Amino acid sequence: MIRLQQVILARGTKPLFDSVDVTLNPGDKIGLIGSNGAGKSSLFAMLRGELHPDQGSIEFPAKWQLAHVAQETPPLQRSAIDYAIDGDVTLRKLEAQLAELEAQPESHDNGIAIGEVYGALADADAYTVRSRGEQLLIGLGFTLEQMDQPVASFSGGWRMRLNLAQALMCKSDLLLLDEPTNHLDLDAIIWLEDWLKRYQGTLIIISHDRDFLDGVVNVVVHIDERKLKRYSGNYSAFERQRAAQLILAQSSIEKQNRKRAHLQSFIDRFAAKASKAKQAQSRIKALEKMEELAPLRAAAEFSFEFREPLSAPNPMLVMDEVDCGYRIDSETDHSFTEKKIVGNVKFSLQIGQRIGLLGINGAGKSTLIKTIVGEIPPLKGTITTGKGLSIGYFAQHQVEMLRHDESPLWHLAHIAPDVREQELRNFLGGFNFPGAMVTSPIAPFSGGEKARLALAMIVWQRPNLLLLDEPTNHLDLETREALTEALAQFEGTLVVVSHDRHLLRATTDQFIIVADGQLLPFDGDLDDYKDWLYKTKLEQVALANQNSAANLPEKTKAKASELPQSKPVPSTPQLDDKERKRRDAEERQRIAAARKPIETRIKRLEEQMAKLNVKKEEFSIQLADSAIYSDENKEKLKNMLLDQAYVVKELEQLEMEWLEQQEFLEAAV
Repeated sequence: MIRLQQVILARGTKPLFDSVDVTLNPGDKIGLIGSNGAGKSSLFAMLRGELHPDQGSIEFPAKWQLAHVAQETPPLQRSAIDYAIDGDVTLRKLEAQLAELEAQPESHDNGIAIGEVYGALADADAYTVRSRGEQLLIGLGFTLEQMDQPVASFSGGWRMRLNLAQALMCKSDLLLLDEPTNHLDLDAIIWLEDWLKRYQGTLIIISHDRDFLDGVVNVVVHIDERKLKRYSGNYSAFERQRAAQLILAQSSIEKQNRKRAHLQSFIDRFAAKASKAKQAQSRIKALEKMEELAPLRAAAEFSFEFREPLSAPNPMLVMDEVDCGYRIDSETDHSFTEKKIVGNVKFSLQIGQRIGLLGINGAGKSTLIKTIVGEIPPLKGTITTGKGLSIGYFAQHQVEMLRHDESPLWHLAHIAPDVREQELRNFLGGFNFPGAMVTSPIAPFSGGEKARLALAMIVWQRPNLLLLDEPTNHLDLETREALTEALAQFEGTLVVVSHDRHLLRATTDQFIIVADGQLLPFDGDLDDYKDWLYKTKLEQVALANQNSAANLPEKTKAKASELPQSKPVPSTPQLDDKERKRRDAEERQRIAAARKPIETRIKRLEEQMAKLNVKKEEFSIQLADSAIYSDENKEKLKNMLLDQAYVVKELEQLEMEWLEQQEFLEAAV
């Protein structure tokens, strides 16, 4: 249980929490929400012990293992898989302990200690750890080839995925995730959502992705007016409860105002009359005692709209047998090589189309959009644009290219030099850049504020084709909702790559998928795409397991050779029968000590396999019932098949480990 009692916290002169009381139950999956600067990250810092409240206390069990995502990743030469496995701190401590023991001179006590550590390693699932690490990395978008590459070879976004993998590898009781979807594609987000559903500990997530929150959390904690309020249910349930509270609060305030007006009217009329003076005084006291009801304010609404395009060419553009990719210049001469990402694209964009572009990470979605917008030239083929085509292009690197030493007003004046300053100020005010903010350098702005400025610059130019590559990165819930509504009303053509499923559902009406180097229509919705992704991940995991199993005998022998081995006691004439019997007894004790933890692990594995076999049989019985295949049970069937696949996969891993443990047991004789 996590308990905050009368917590008060200020950062500098800004008060964040004022006498906060809230209790969170073990096993809760909690979405922590609130406006930017409300104190979400500060609350995480207090839970991690990096920040202490000015007053009050935060309590949770001292024995709990806490995991969170590191914000920095040093450029290590350590492989990605080893870096991810480092998250299992218990396992790494045991490995260090084993290395220390094995470096010491052999002795009776040393042999027993080594046997105990091997038993602890078995209990810590040490012999399946690489397989578990590979499955995590595959789920987060890494290929098998990337797993042995050094951490230093990955970009910042990919290093954040490695940090996330580390946090998930930790066998934690409390997991803190701060915007975990920011650096993930849709396929990785769907995988992470399923992983977190199965997480057994207490989970607290800061996220601006409403579909992700809806899929994972069962509790929402809202930071508002320096208080924490707990709501049961997911994010959608929170919105409904919050809306009801706002209506009720407004009704209470209106009722109180009517009562105040009535009391004041009586006082004004009769305060001067002696016969009514006593009654007037009692009403004055009642008015003074009446507690002022504070309005329950909703977050300040923010909205904008795309202006009507100036022209509407049809078709917007046509791609004929286009190969999309990159030319890589040689460092030694003037030659270059071509790296094709998406090939033979035959595609036309018609007026009014609203397309969601799908595909796993690295498939080529961003490359395709950059080719359409002209950032990179096609390797082959032709792109014909319609007369009057005006493209509005949003991608994260464009946000990073904004001039940090200049203001929002300067950026807009740069693309509209002939427009009056007051008109530009008014326009930027509509994007929440008020007062002095409009003329301030953007360097200290948040990522969301910079993204909002980039969107404002696109809207000003009145495009008829919008190409958006992950437009919601760093946007808060309020701005995401405003963007979703604006795109839904946009009168031009839209192509969007996004991991925000709510935005995709609300703004697109067809999907195209980039897969296996091709651009193909996707005849289905996002639920069908989730199924497609799940099958793809299963194939990757199966391949990883197959590669691991290929060398199983050699690996098993190697591990078995590391176990403390039985050694014959040297026969020396000087030893009498009594001494020999004593040494033989010690040897039997040493062997028993080495075998006992392995036997214990084998017994536990057999118990786990028995339980999983029962579950497997239950699924088989349920799937044999024809009623499960009816339309009304479609969702139930889908979940059942996913659960069955998970049980089968876990059973295979346990059986493989059971075989390994049997090998270790034989080696310890």
